Amino acid sequence: MMRWQLVQEEERLMKRITALAGAAALTALAACNQSPQENRADQIEANAENTADVIETNTENVADTLEANADAAADATRAAGENAADQTRAAGENAADRVRNAADADGNSADNR
Repeated sequence: MMRWQLVQEEERLMKRITALAGAAALTALAACNQSPQENRADQIEANAENTADVIETNTENVADTLEANADAAADATRAAGENAADQTRAAGENAADRVRNAADADGNSADNR
């Protein structure tokens, strides 16, 4: 194609695009042919819906945070309980070892073999 043919093709394409854009704008204007009161009412309704969505999202976030904190607290409580139990067992085993060792030291065997 020659350069002038490309230019003509571009001009035809631009005219089509302009016509389509104009048609879309007229369609949008026809759909928006509402009274100012109806427009305000629609805006109020949209704002209320957006506010409700924000409230729901915030509530879900708070609930998720509370659940995560409760899970972390429960895990910490379990770990502390396990540590305390392990320390108690170790202390009991150490005390038993001391008694056995003391009995062995004075010649009285703690083993009943």
